[in-house]
Amino acid sequence: MDQIEGILIFAQESRFQVLDRNGVAHHFVLHHAAAAEPEQLPMLQRKQARVRVDFRTAPDLIAHAATAIRVLGA
Repeated sequence: MDQIEGILIFAQESRFQVLDRNGVAHHFVLHHAAAAEPEQLPMLQRKQARVRVDFRTAPDLIAHAATAIRVLGA
């Protein structure tokens, strides 16, 4: 399982994007068993929340499969 930290800058349905500290955007799709709900993503985007995402690389998708999202302190 991989992890990344950054700012959640885009959210639409179960898809979202995180900008890491190097300025690289990473694309994610919530895994069906993720410890998060799609309804939570727009609020995190509005707040430009700093998050840690646990994910699996999904070779058949253009995005990684996010299994958990944790909001980090300021």
